[in-house]
Amino acid sequence: MSSVNDRRRRMLISSGIAAASFALPQIAAQAAETEKGAKQMSSAKPSIVFAHGIWADGSSFSKLIPMLQAEGHEVLCSQHGLDTLRGDVDCVLRAVRRAGSPVILVGHSYGGTLITAAGVDQRVVGLVYIAALAPDADETSQSQQAQFPVTDVFSHVDVADGRVWMRPSGIATFAGDLPENEQKIVWATHAAPAADLFTQKIEGTAWRSKPSWYIVSKKDRTVQPELQRFVAKRMGAKAYEVDASHVSMLSHPAEVAKVIIEAAKTASAKVADAPSKGRVPGSRG
Repeated sequence: MSSVNDRRRRMLISSGIAAASFALPQIAAQAAETEKGAKQMSSAKPSIVFAHGIWADGSSFSKLIPMLQAEGHEVLCSQHGLDTLRGDVDCVLRAVRRAGSPVILVGHSYGGTLITAAGVDQRVVGLVYIAALAPDADETSQSQQAQFPVTDVFSHVDVADGRVWMRPSGIATFAGDLPENEQKIVWATHAAPAADLFTQKIEGTAWRSKPSWYIVSKKDRTVQPELQRFVAKRMGAKAYEVDASHVSMLSHPAEVAKVIIEAAKTASAKVADAPSKGRVPGSRG
């Protein structure tokens, strides 16, 4: 009986050695591939993920996308539905997870609220705000706007079917520095938000820990320029001012793209430097 058990033990040991011999090269190959992917991610140019505002969709970044792609950046646009703040942030995060390298989040208008929340994700290494809201932990999009005079665009809205629609007469206050044919396209593609969207709240204030850039629209009649300057100063952002309406990314795309590229280069250098300094990529300091 003991000899039978001995033979079984020897067979099991032999099988285990054979299995290990087969598995070890695979494990080693997987580890090497993981390390290679990590090195590629750290050396790749950051991906750019856009978050649009209300009365807009991803097409509002159509002039920036080819410029950034020409510079070697992967570009994605979150196409969120403006139904709920939580749902919109989740949509931005899905785009972040699809990115192949560390992410620069770019938010326009209400999109600033979205990147403020989504930007706490560890894959995000920098934030760029374009004429955008940037609520603090105790603020909503609405309460932040309420601290400043009401802008002209809100005299040109209708509430119907639980959504806030911009009338055709409002396009001049939203995109007044675009040619008339482009203004008509912006209005035709505008997405109406849920009526209570700006009063909704969510956790996450990324600009308190992530490097930030801000592009102020000096002729904005949708988000007060003084609000923009206030939040840019509060977050310690590197700020720029553009002689533009609310949609500077359409009327002054080269100037806006330049800031995004600068943000990407700065953040990329910090990511590359982080391991040697013992910092978490994307954090300040």
